[in-house]
Amino acid sequence: MENYLHYLTLLIAALLAGIMGFAIQRGATCTVAAMDEVVEKRRAHRLTSMFEASLWVAGGFILAEAFGLMPSLPAGRTLGIATVAGGVLLGVGAYVNQACVFGAIARLGSGEWAYALTPVGFYVGCASLDTFVASPSSAALTDTSPVFAASRILAVPIGLFMLWRIAWPAMRWWRLWRVRGSENSRDRYDLFTHEIAIQVWSPHAATGVIGVTFFFLLMMMGAWAYTDVLADLAQGISRDLFSRVLLLIALLAGAMVGGWTAGRFASTRVTLQQASKCLLGGAMMGWGSLLIPGSNDGLILLGMPLLWPYAWAAFLTMCVSIGAIMLVRKLVMNKQAQSAA
Repeated sequence: MENYLHYLTLLIAALLAGIMGFAIQRGATCTVAAMDEVVEKRRAHRLTSMFEASLWVAGGFILAEAFGLMPSLPAGRTLGIATVAGGVLLGVGAYVNQACVFGAIARLGSGEWAYALTPVGFYVGCASLDTFVASPSSAALTDTSPVFAASRILAVPIGLFMLWRIAWPAMRWWRLWRVRGSENSRDRYDLFTHEIAIQVWSPHAATGVIGVTFFFLLMMMGAWAYTDVLADLAQGISRDLFSRVLLLIALLAGAMVGGWTAGRFASTRVTLQQASKCLLGGAMMGWGSLLIPGSNDGLILLGMPLLWPYAWAAFLTMCVSIGAIMLVRKLVMNKQAQSAA
């Protein structure tokens, strides 16, 4: 009976990981794309959607703690120079790679096969950091996250907010369905599903799905991020290896299904230049993740919802690093264009 429940839990967890991969692909959730939107369009829709993913996970933590269902979590880390250095490496590596660890999954799911080398580079980076510098020994925090301290006070408003966020779009879709029905159109269903897909897989909705699936994965399997699997493998840690690798495979499969169903899947030839960028960018992100510790998926979905200062500092440093490089590149290109004119 226990084995049956274990495999059933693993099957459900793999399904959730697949849905997460699908959402990563369809929602275009990438820190590099988010900062490009900030620099080029002066908008922060994608960036705020990532914070919303953290909010969904934090809400889940508050409700779980209020009902006594919260599992054990990894301890927080102290904020120091290594954290900032790690954030810079994450940002520079993501820019070189032209995708963060979320974006690499999405681009691989679209058939850009060079991005299969990003996880390889990440693994190599995690395995080689000791060659260059001694791995930092970040002390664990001993105090409790303020999220848990306020769980009883915030449980009701957070629960109502979540219900509203789910119910409001559902009511809009119902009204849309009724309007489509009044048109007596042959392609009523196709038009309806097309418009729903546009709304469901907006960056805000997609990151909400990512946050919710991550929370339930955590409740079922413990804290999990695909970059943590690669980092543990690189450091010779084999804790629950089969289950975690299975979730990684399900995540990739979900991203590919997302690319195929969106019509984005197109097999792309791997060039030496792109392969080099993916390997180097992945390695730099691997170095950064050990210095922090944690990559941007773990920071957004675990450290930031728990309000750990090191996670917020690392993620903001990553964003600033990407934005700074983009701004410098834009200024140089504008200057070159003016000189040529």
